[in-house]
Amino acid sequence: MTNSWWELQILCDPALEDSIFWRLEDFGSRGTASEGKGDLCLVKAYLPKLPGATLDLELLSSQLHEDAVCVGSPIPTLSCELINEEDWATSWKQYWQPEKIGDRFLINPAWLPIPAAPDRLVILLDPGVAFGTGNHATTQLCLESLEKVDFQGKSGQLIADIGCGSGILSIGALLLGAKKVYAVDTDPLAVQSTVSNRDMNRISPESLVPAEGSVDMVMQGLQEPVDGIVCNILADVIIQLLPQMNQIIKPSSWGIFSGILVEQSVTVAESLENNGWIVDNLLTKKEWCCLNVRRSQS
Repeated sequence: MTNSWWELQILCDPALEDSIFWRLEDFGSRGTASEGKGDLCLVKAYLPKLPGATLDLELLSSQLHEDAVCVGSPIPTLSCELINEEDWATSWKQYWQPEKIGDRFLINPAWLPIPAAPDRLVILLDPGVAFGTGNHATTQLCLESLEKVDFQGKSGQLIADIGCGSGILSIGALLLGAKKVYAVDTDPLAVQSTVSNRDMNRISPESLVPAEGSVDMVMQGLQEPVDGIVCNILADVIIQLLPQMNQIIKPSSWGIFSGILVEQSVTVAESLENNGWIVDNLLTKKEWCCLNVRRSQS
């Protein structure tokens, strides 16, 4: 029997696009896309229709209303309809094009041809129902931060990707020169997506090891501590997991933490410092930020 999905359509001021993506992710969206509609932006999101459950659209609409009022933007309009799984799986793809990120990466949708003689590291990606297409500010900040890691000077680096989503950061790290990545996510669909994208990019199963779970699963697979951590999730979850992360690192390890709103940066930075990390710098993109940190002996 074909599963049904909710397709939400939100017509909004472009200034609200990123905050709407964040709201939709928190709401349980399994995929998002956006396109221009004159001076406005049309954001589409897809959520599974769960048996016996209803979407609290009134709450989401209220949150979008409050966000717009806070920044002085027109109130977005929200509508929804049920679509078949086959329609959901392809409908958002028509809006997604190859995108250059940072100085070295090109994110190329798997269903589109790779540009001839690309001058960048190409990540083929089909996120499926997992979060992580590369178009969100937090993912871009993490990839840009990975570019600054001296993989060549520290050969054989082991990395943990906590909350791997589609596996985009794991693949990016390996293309830059990492030796091995342990990628974990509490969403089994994200783990499936990471495996699929790993194979699509011709990365060996020994180099990228996905598993369902969190830091505890990394602990089970590790034979030695990791050299670095990439973690693009939510601020509260990062703070909660820091003590566990400290159990899998070296005295010289580095970290890249994102999924953090700018107004949350001080709280997260303080938690990192309380757990023995030193904040080297903070990168921002719109209302999001990324903290690049290291241990005291790096």
